[in-house]
Amino acid sequence: MGRFIYSGGDSVDIEDRTLAHLRIVVMNKLRRSEAFMFDVEIGDGSGRRSFWINPSVALQFHFFGSRQPRINRAWVEDLMQVASGPSGLTLVPEPPEEQAPETD
Repeated sequence: MGRFIYSGGDSVDIEDRTLAHLRIVVMNKLRRSEAFMFDVEIGDGSGRRSFWINPSVALQFHFFGSRQPRINRAWVEDLMQVASGPSGLTLVPEPPEEQAPETD
């Protein structure tokens, strides 16, 4: 289990694999100077939190696992598309990984 930490110390626990994908999406959006809303359910079922993400906000991604998760490009693309929509970034289910075509 990892942790997304927002500017003033507000945080939310997110599974390491999911957090790794979110990190890529956030990094790419901020690299383009695109601000967006990030809406996430609290792990204990107590509700949702919304974070306004923009280039001037300090963010941390704290991974508790020692291994880098394998990245599913299709999931990153889905998350990027959602983040660019009117409601901002929310977690969507991970799609099956695209398989590279076999060569003979």
